Amino acid sequence: MKYKATEQILKIIKNKDQIRNFGVIAHVDHGKTTMSDNLLGYAGIISPQAAGRALALDSMKLEQDRQMTIVQANVTLLFEKDGKEYVINMIDTPGHIDFTGRVTRSLRAIDGAVVVSDSVEGIMTQTETVTRQALEERVRPVLYINKIDRLIKELRLTPEKMQEWLANIISTFNGLIDTYAEPEYKEKWKVSIQDGSVSFGSAKDRWGFNIDVMKAKGISFKDIYNAYSDGGNVDELAKKAPLAEAVLGMVVKHHPPPHIAQKYRIPKIWKGDLESDIGKSILNCDDNGPAVMMIVNMAMDPAAGPVAIGRLFSGTLRDGQIVHLIDSKREGKIQSVNFFMGNQREMVGELGAGNIPALLGLNEARAGQTLSSVKDVALFEGIQYVSEPVVQIAVEAKHPKDLPKLVEALRRLTIEDPNLVVKINEESGETVIAGMGVLHLEIAASLIADAGVQIVTSQPLINYRETITTASDVVMAKSPNRHNKIFMKVEPLEPEIADMIRSGQLSEMKDKKEIANILRSKGWDSDTAKSVMKFDPRGNVFLNGTKGVQFIQESTDSILSGFDEVMKEGPLTKEQVRNCKFTFTHFVPHEDTAHRGLSQLSPAARRACMGAMLKAGPVLLEPMLGIEVRVPQDMIGNVATVLSGKRGKVLDMQQKGVTSIVIGEVPASETFDLAEIMRGQTAGKAMWNTHFKAWTTIPKSIQANLIAEIRKRKGLPPDPPSADEFIDKE
Repeated sequence: MKYKATEQILKIIKNKDQIRNFGVIAHVDHGKTTMSDNLLGYAGIISPQAAGRALALDSMKLEQDRQMTIVQANVTLLFEKDGKEYVINMIDTPGHIDFTGRVTRSLRAIDGAVVVSDSVEGIMTQTETVTRQALEERVRPVLYINKIDRLIKELRLTPEKMQEWLANIISTFNGLIDTYAEPEYKEKWKVSIQDGSVSFGSAKDRWGFNIDVMKAKGISFKDIYNAYSDGGNVDELAKKAPLAEAVLGMVVKHHPPPHIAQKYRIPKIWKGDLESDIGKSILNCDDNGPAVMMIVNMAMDPAAGPVAIGRLFSGTLRDGQIVHLIDSKREGKIQSVNFFMGNQREMVGELGAGNIPALLGLNEARAGQTLSSVKDVALFEGIQYVSEPVVQIAVEAKHPKDLPKLVEALRRLTIEDPNLVVKINEESGETVIAGMGVLHLEIAASLIADAGVQIVTSQPLINYRETITTASDVVMAKSPNRHNKIFMKVEPLEPEIADMIRSGQLSEMKDKKEIANILRSKGWDSDTAKSVMKFDPRGNVFLNGTKGVQFIQESTDSILSGFDEVMKEGPLTKEQVRNCKFTFTHFVPHEDTAHRGLSQLSPAARRACMGAMLKAGPVLLEPMLGIEVRVPQDMIGNVATVLSGKRGKVLDMQQKGVTSIVIGEVPASETFDLAEIMRGQTAGKAMWNTHFKAWTTIPKSIQANLIAEIRKRKGLPPDPPSADEFIDKE
């Protein structure tokens, strides 16, 4: 079946009308991987009997153990509808919030999304997050409501009540489209039972239908109800109405082929000149133009090394071709062009625009990069990750001889997951991995163990941040030789501008005028807007407020290196600094170059920044996580008790059928034993997930102790320094 399929696919793939690129997105546990397995079973890639239980796309052993999707998997299916064959490229994405970076990247490669929702729980917070992300990327959604059997078995609804209940979910989902879609797509993209853009089914039991299937096969809600009642036959239902026909039929009918989708998606996701030859080629999905591809995922193949998987927007890629990795200004040679059949890679020699190639041989490639056959191509807009790493663990090899294996395992991990940050502490030699949450790190540690390296990990540690609460006066610091004076002040930076710096929106702009215009539009006066010396990627800015002072130009790098040091390690606890606006107000340099080099000006600038911060009400910030807990109604009080005992709070409560949803927040530092306590308090009935929400100021009552604790851990004296230790008197 498979080899026949590969040959057939290569014939069809030349006709863009017969290609669809779609992804499966959902809230965690709503059954999307089980649904994806059904589609594979239908295409003959796994045995139909195993579909729904094999979790074939969860190829990592860990995913199968945990029954959750961590990496997105790619698969190409062949599907026939109304006598016409289609090639369908499907990407399964993670639903767990710790992995949203991967969801964002997957969306770049696809034109349509099947949003999976549990029939009892309906549209959850995470369903809303992924749907919003899809609409922001101009990816068209359709809705598949799963676990319909729960409405009969658990809620005991009649066929009429079922329809009423489902109509509610559909209207909530359309509310999301109304809220997040751009004006021209609001009406066009709403889903409805009447046009077949909503399907219902049970992925576990392998059946599904929508209005088109109902008409073709003569099936109604009553048949579904009867199948689960006494004497009903669910297997018969699966034979008569296979889930894959409903879902793939919906994809073919409502999702656009690539050459249609690129016309409206490219202006949103690519910032190049649409009138240029390259621009026209990308807009038209032209096989004959220059090759332009965005890499959305790096997979590590034990035999073949890194595999770069992504969406080819223009041109044709061939074995042996030399290509440019635009972001890192490197070039590479494609050893072989492949695509996925199920989770198997097939060599195909070449692939044209609109497809999802898997390329071997590009060892330097990374997820998120733009690849092209020509050098001069605008990048696909930088992907904005939703969260930043907030928890870290130290890892070391149990046996020193395994150190090279550990280094290699970590290298592979960071290639596959850019949201994982690996740092080596120069002083202690310890290796630290930072991730989005405790779960993210547990998974990283398990993957290292799977690579055959026994490791010892430390307790998880929370990453904190430092910032200020007020503006400082101007302070002065001298260089070590006392011959140079630097004057500095600091004030809080507007959060909106800090976010623009962190997302790279301002930092990547080379045009000073454009930057100044944006800053003016945010309320900065003209002179200040023109005085930016440096944007620090953590969300800080350094301004030049000096007037007509000598030697500024040649001293800039030395002064900025002192500023950089403080942004990496603030004065309170040597944690990163955010949301600070430093102004360098005056400079008294020594006449002689020898007396004002890096070794003099960098420490002076560092001292001035430290002194200014310590005069500006410095505080520590901690990561606050949003939490959503699903429990039976009589357990709400228990959940509230757990949260308040953890310095958290309940923000909202919703009722979804028989389940109550408690929405709250809790500091990341309080979540290490949350699982045991929550299970104990709710007799194991609570299901929950957390996501990074914001950096918030540590309560005054615990700040001093926490600072002392962090300083002790880092081998520093217990009390933070005072401003006087950095500031010089005239």
